Amino acid sequence: MSNEDALHKRLPYAQEVPVEQYLASSSAIAALIDHTLLKPEAKKADIEAVCGQAREHKFASVCVNPYWVSLVAAELGGSGVKTCTVIGFPLGANEAEIKVAEAKMALAQGATELDMVMNIGALRSGELDAVEKEMTDLADVAHDSGAILKVILETCLLSQEEKVAACKLAVQARADFVKTSTGFSTSGATEADVALMRRTVGTEMGVKASGGVRSLEALVRMVGAGANRIGTSSGVQILAEYAAGTAALQPAATDSY
Repeated sequence: MSNEDALHKRLPYAQEVPVEQYLASSSAIAALIDHTLLKPEAKKADIEAVCGQAREHKFASVCVNPYWVSLVAAELGGSGVKTCTVIGFPLGANEAEIKVAEAKMALAQGATELDMVMNIGALRSGELDAVEKEMTDLADVAHDSGAILKVILETCLLSQEEKVAACKLAVQARADFVKTSTGFSTSGATEADVALMRRTVGTEMGVKASGGVRSLEALVRMVGAGANRIGTSSGVQILAEYAAGTAALQPAATDSY
C-alpha cells in the first residue's frame, strides 16, 4: 500500500467531528464502541455472546484475545462489525519480531483492527528509535492488509513527558489511533490523559479511551475530552442507559477537535 493510500485509509479516523455528533443517537454511540472481552477465563460461549451483542447493536468492533480471532471473524461475517485483537498484550515487552508475527497471524485469521501495546520499558529508557520502529513495522503490516493499528500507551505508567513522546512517535509511525490503556495495569483512562493525547496528535489520528469506561456518563466525559473510540465491556449497559435517558449528554467541552 502506498503512503497516499495509507493516508486515505486513515482519514475517517482523523476528521474533525463535533462532539455532539458522536452522541446524537444510540447508533452513533454504538459506533464509538469496541465491544471488548479480554478476560483470560472467557469461554467460547462468552465470545459468541459478545459477538451476538455486537451484531445486534452495531458496535464498531469486537476486541478479543488472539486465540479467538478466527471465531469472531466468522461470527461477525457480513455484519459490518470489525474484528479487533490485541498484540503484545498486556505488557508490551515482547520482541518486536514476535509482535509482527502475532499481527500477521491475526490478520490472516480475519482481524481488521490491531491494538498493540508499545514497548513501555524501552520508551521509559529513552530508546525512542526502537519504539518508533516497532510502531512503524506494525503499522506497515496492518496497512498492507487494509487494517488499522491502535497503539496502547498504558498511560498510568508514564509521565506527562513520556505520554507526549509516545503520541508523537505514533504519529511519525503512521499509526491510526493512540489508546490509553490495556485495562490490566494500575488504572485506566482519564479525561486528562485523553485531552493530552488529543492535543498532541491533533486531528491527524484517532484517540481511544479504554480501561474503566463503564457508564454513559464516563463515555460522555471521554468523548468530551477528545476520544473518538471507546474500549469497554459495558457497551450494552451504556446503550441501555442512553435509552433510559438516565444521563445528560452535555460534555464539558463541546468544541470540535
